[in-house]
Amino acid sequence: MKTKFIAIGIMVLSLIIVSYAKIDPTLSISELKRLYSSGDYQKWPKPEVDSLVYAQGFEDIGTLGKPEFPESNPYTEEKAALGKILFFDPRLSKSGQISCANCHDPELNWGDARRVSYGEGRLQGIRNSPSLMNIAYAKIFFWDGRAATLEDQASFPIKDTKEMNFHIDLATKRLNKIKGYRTHFQKAFGKEKLNQEEILKAIATFERTLISPKSRFDKFVAGDSTQLNNKEVQGLHLFRTKARCINCHNTANFSDNKFHNIGLTYYGREYEDLGRYNVTKKAENVGEFKTQSLRGVAQNAPYMHNGLFPNLRGVLNMYNAGMPQPKRKESQQNDTLFPTTSKLIQKLKLNASELDALEAFITSLSTGAYKMRPPELPQ
Repeated sequence: MKTKFIAIGIMVLSLIIVSYAKIDPTLSISELKRLYSSGDYQKWPKPEVDSLVYAQGFEDIGTLGKPEFPESNPYTEEKAALGKILFFDPRLSKSGQISCANCHDPELNWGDARRVSYGEGRLQGIRNSPSLMNIAYAKIFFWDGRAATLEDQASFPIKDTKEMNFHIDLATKRLNKIKGYRTHFQKAFGKEKLNQEEILKAIATFERTLISPKSRFDKFVAGDSTQLNNKEVQGLHLFRTKARCINCHNTANFSDNKFHNIGLTYYGREYEDLGRYNVTKKAENVGEFKTQSLRGVAQNAPYMHNGLFPNLRGVLNMYNAGMPQPKRKESQQNDTLFPTTSKLIQKLKLNASELDALEAFITSLSTGAYKMRPPELPQ
């Protein structure tokens, strides 16, 4: 009988341990801090990742490596220097008043802190300008992925009627007439006049140099356990487990470089935006938007593709509630474009203390202002 009770006790204890291990209350904050700051990712607790995400290829969060420059546009100091000048030069716009830096201001963490950006004639677009910081690690560009390369991306604002409102050929001719540019062109490309492809390559080269300094998170996981406090460590663990953030905000840049419908299409209402569908014209892409990097995100309010979320806590509250899950009306039963929120979005049931911890951790991914003095423009 005694043996039987012991066996039952062991079995019950095992079930308790298995159950608890799933949410890791058996791991104290001090133990979590030790594991995460060990400098060895193999010692980290296993993340809770959906099988669908694993099937598509999953890479855990971590520290950024050295950015790669494409073979078709290798880095040179002279090309990056030229790209910096072009980035700040409003003469790439029709009016001569709007530059790339208008929407990607170094004083504002390379965004513009507006709900949506404006361009020529103060015309407003429909999308929020994300930060260009760490853009070198992106695989596809814009909220809807309409550009496959950073060089391609650089051409869109120039020709957009609500942004710089100019044709790249005309912008190129204008720049080639400026005598002060000839020395810069010569240094970067070995000639005094450039074509549009070279101008875009120079801008993209400069943008790839915009790499954030190491955050407190980076220093923490590299071995300095003093960089994150207990609340932030709890938030890190929640990020990789119960809060489900890791499903989309993975890799060292905290973005999977994929597109997801998180329920914010505003279908049939004001602010409607069908996202990636506008590029692919495939019904399965309705309402999908690119996963933005969370590095520096605390400095990049407002949030989401339409900038309708003014603060980070509001975003977390929406995720905690499971985001909008649109239901078809009777009149929409045969609507092939009716948006469906991703299955990765679920109610999280985080309490206020857990939300505080998650927000604290996400804030630790910021590095302070990365300011840059605008260059003197050639005349």
